Amino acid sequence: MLEDKAVEIKRVLSQIPGFTELTVVRELGQPSVQIDVDREKIARYGINVSDVEGVIQAGVGGQAATQVIQGERLFDLVVRMKPEYRSSSREIGNLLVPTPSGQQVPISELANIHQGNGASFIYRENNSRYIGVQFSIEGRDLARAVNEAQDAVRKSVVLPQGYTLDWGGEYSEYVAAKEQFAVIGPLAILLIFMILFALYGNLKFPVTVMIGVVMTEPVGALIALKLSHTPFSVSSVLGLLALMGVSVETAVILVSYINKLRLENHDIRTATREAALLRLRPIMMTALVACLGLLPAALSTASDRTRKSRLRSSLLRD
Repeated sequence: MLEDKAVEIKRVLSQIPGFTELTVVRELGQPSVQIDVDREKIARYGINVSDVEGVIQAGVGGQAATQVIQGERLFDLVVRMKPEYRSSSREIGNLLVPTPSGQQVPISELANIHQGNGASFIYRENNSRYIGVQFSIEGRDLARAVNEAQDAVRKSVVLPQGYTLDWGGEYSEYVAAKEQFAVIGPLAILLIFMILFALYGNLKFPVTVMIGVVMTEPVGALIALKLSHTPFSVSSVLGLLALMGVSVETAVILVSYINKLRLENHDIRTATREAALLRLRPIMMTALVACLGLLPAALSTASDRTRKSRLRSSLLRD
């Protein structure tokens, strides 16, 4: 069932723009002997399914008969039948199951024994089995692509009771980073405002600096994202936050010099013009040092252009 639903989800995702390299982590592939107990047949003999499973477990898998002590350690002594009695499906079918009336019936009379493909590897997480659907996202931002995929899967794929769908991988990291930024962003702005208030001793200049930064700083960043065809993501938001710090620093350099000229009896227009001319060099040096330091991260757009994530469909068990 897990694999069938995973293939169905893969088919839905393949129709959404941006989803590439879709693969399903296969669970099947290892030959195994499958025993399907016929409930009608065992009911004739008054046998339960657990009785048949107990004989198979004791004969093939082994059963703890006693315990052995070696020094301070305690081990189970497991007993099972010889290989010639459990090496093939025919030999397993000859294992005898006792009935309440005292008879012994072979398993071949109570169940359908056949060979099939079993699980070569069972993936588990938090005591739940799951199968992964891996994919990459190209040419779109991660959040919009996954949100569209979630809507499509919700409309097209019906999960049976007990099955859950978990969007993991880089998307889960994106959601966690978004929740953290919702707290860190306002705290950073508040901290910057408090530092400015401690510097100027009033609310007028901190408010002026913050309004100027908020109104002008995102313009260049958004234009750069548009020209470079880079999706707006958590990385971009973190870059904007770092750029805000640089913008506040350059604004403090400019406003501080304007205040100095105002104390020298210059009018506001003259003080602003003189400060813009005289503080241009230190402002440019400060901004360029920060920009050049962040240039490698800005040029590394592979993580923004190609997003790899994983979708897991988990079968929950009690």
